[in-house]
Amino acid sequence: MTDIPEHDPQQPDEPVSTKDQIIALFLSGVTEVEDLALMTGTRPTYVGSILREADLVEDYFDLYTSTTHAMNVYSRFFAGKLGFKDVETARRSVALIDQVYHQFDLAHDRAGQHHALLMALTMFNRARWTGKHDEAEVYRRSLAHQRGAGDDEDS
Repeated sequence: MTDIPEHDPQQPDEPVSTKDQIIALFLSGVTEVEDLALMTGTRPTYVGSILREADLVEDYFDLYTSTTHAMNVYSRFFAGKLGFKDVETARRSVALIDQVYHQFDLAHDRAGQHHALLMALTMFNRARWTGKHDEAEVYRRSLAHQRGAGDDEDS
C-alpha cells in the first residue's frame, strides 16, 4: 500500500497558474475577456488564446488569433496559407492575398476585399512586431499599393 502524504495546512498550496485562474474564473461565470484580463493581470489576447485553446470560446479574434480559426466565410481562402517565415513566404502570401482580393473585386464583394486587406494588415503587424522587418515590408508595400489603387474604386 502506498503512503499518501497528508496535507500540511502550514505549507502553502502550489500556486495556481494564470491559465488555470482564467479557466476557473470563466467557468464560474466571468466570461468577458476584458474582465478576465484585468482580474488576472494579463492582456486580453492572452486570455482569448487560453479560452480558445480550452475550447471555451470560438468567437474571439485579434491580431494573434491563428488564421486557421474561421472568423467569417472569407477566412477559408487564407486559412493556413499565409506566413512571414522569410521574404519568399511573405511574397507568396501577398500574391495569394492579391489574387483573392481581385477575385472579390470582380464579384463586387467589398466585404471579401476588406477581409483580404485585413489579412495583409494582420500579417504586416505580426511580422514587424516580431522583428521580421524585411518580411513586413513585403506586406506594407502591398497594402500601400492597394490603398493607392482603391482611390478610384470608392464608387
